[in-house]
Amino acid sequence: MSLSSYFPYLAVMAVVTYLIRMLPLTVFRREIRSRFLQDFLNYIPYAVLGAMTFPDVMYSTGNMWTALAGVIVAVILAWRGKSLLTVAVAACLAVAAAQGIMLLF
Repeated sequence: MSLSSYFPYLAVMAVVTYLIRMLPLTVFRREIRSRFLQDFLNYIPYAVLGAMTFPDVMYSTGNMWTALAGVIVAVILAWRGKSLLTVAVAACLAVAAAQGIMLLF
């Protein structure tokens, strides 16, 4: 990418990022009293993160079945309230075990 096309792209990204962060501050000047709207805004980051990462998780190992084993272990441990490190390590171990079992067959 040449420098002449890099800086316009950088400027557009900076403006879009600034608008996304500035717009809620100018639109919502008062405290939001609607319980529904507060809950909706509180859960948006989790929904977006899940929507962005889940498809990649299913194709990260090269085999959907081993990835599914890791997802199932991660969901079960997260549902039980385990820490993030515990969930991540257990999911990785489940994927490794599933890949080992797949190599045997």
